[in-house]
Amino acid sequence: MSWETRFRLLRTSDSIESSRRDDILPTPPLSTVVLKSTSNPETNAGTENAVTVRHATVEFGGGRRSRDRVKAIDNVDIPIRAGERLALVGQSGCGKTTLLRVVAGLQSLTSGQCEHHNPGSTSFVFQQPALLPWRRVIRNVQLPLELQSGNHNAVSARDAATAALKEVELSDATRRFPYQLSGGMKMRVSIARALVTRPDLLLLDEPFAALDDLLRTQLGELVTRLWRAHRFTVVMVTHNISEAIALSDRICVMHDGRISSVLENPVTQSQRDASVERSEDVRRTPEFAEFYGVVSDQLREAAGT
Repeated sequence: MSWETRFRLLRTSDSIESSRRDDILPTPPLSTVVLKSTSNPETNAGTENAVTVRHATVEFGGGRRSRDRVKAIDNVDIPIRAGERLALVGQSGCGKTTLLRVVAGLQSLTSGQCEHHNPGSTSFVFQQPALLPWRRVIRNVQLPLELQSGNHNAVSARDAATAALKEVELSDATRRFPYQLSGGMKMRVSIARALVTRPDLLLLDEPFAALDDLLRTQLGELVTRLWRAHRFTVVMVTHNISEAIALSDRICVMHDGRISSVLENPVTQSQRDASVERSEDVRRTPEFAEFYGVVSDQLREAAGT
């Protein structure tokens, strides 16, 4: 049974369960997509990369002539190391989100390949939380487990959701509905929903873009703490240079569908040993200011400005 079919069945059961409420709204798109890797763990034993993207090209447009087609990404090569945090930065329209969707398996390639080396699941967090309004917080977090298995164990799913909410510091909000949450709380629920399956790969498409700077920083620190605890691989899209530096081990600069440079991040190495607790502490260091200039220069050089 496909996850789309399971979701329709879950939506029907939720409607019955919520029949006493008259404010059921249309189904919004999920902010967290959970996918299973199709790779063979035996053939990938010992690899140091979580994902390898080779000669990846994505074209849009149905015309026969090449000038009628647009290349969203063009001959992209990038190994994504297991356990690292990789940030994709660049101007709007440079192909960042397309590459992220390729890694997630949500976008097919025109040519090239994207190989996953781990047998675990992938979670994708989008810009908007898009929580299901008729479900309480805990049942929103349970949803990926229900989609993964039609015969899920309700007790174990609830236990896993409770644990995930505790990790994002929302243990006291389990019985609330989304309309009772602030924007930051909704995004925490979205992150908990992504973590409930214990993914090996977490993909973030500017999930903090709509938040104020203070809340954005706090949620970035939350992701860092969760990464330290679970050591999943993270790939994130951001337009914010400071955020990219504070939350990544490498920064991939993109322009016009290509990777123009990949920069090792010297600033966050101490985070791997949990010696820096707050990203604000990182941002105040001379190394941060210096590397900010390097990334900014690379972006300008890639854009030809």
